[in-house]
Amino acid sequence: MASQNNSLGYIVIEGTEGQLRGAALVTDIKGVPSDYCYTDPIRPNKQQRILFGDSFAAYVKEKLVLDNILEALDYEPQLWICRDKDILDPLRESSKKITVMLEESPHVPLDAAGIIENTASPGVFLIQADEHGAPLRAEFPEGTRQDEVQMTAAILTENAKTMTILEPFNRLQRLISALAAGLTK
Repeated sequence: MASQNNSLGYIVIEGTEGQLRGAALVTDIKGVPSDYCYTDPIRPNKQQRILFGDSFAAYVKEKLVLDNILEALDYEPQLWICRDKDILDPLRESSKKITVMLEESPHVPLDAAGIIENTASPGVFLIQADEHGAPLRAEFPEGTRQDEVQMTAAILTENAKTMTILEPFNRLQRLISALAAGLTK
């Protein structure tokens, strides 16, 4: 698997109507796709639901969707970004890369791009990726080192000069919707 400088990897795993589906997109510094993949829907049967019980959703997300997506990609991003706290730790463990859950925040912009501000929650920071917008709420897996938080801020700040950081999630959502509707052929 090849690695690219300052590339970002986005991953979405979602469930609808008793099935789970996932998709990943690796972009270059301008947001142009370098690689992508998706899974077919995974539908548990009644026996699986009984045998796995409450652990089934986590098992499917981690072992059947996440691991398959990571294996299918040809390019490895410098930074993985997700929106689902349930896959934050497994994504870090499986990819062996810096992993962060990013969300928009309601906070006023910090003084300059690249600034990292602590929050009251452990492992959660505000990162000012661009000059004018609100800072991003960045949650890291337990055990993330401070140098990894700083590297994340640097990568996000560099990418924010040429792309909107959270926009690729919109593309992944549209892809998943199109797949669900059978509109990708």
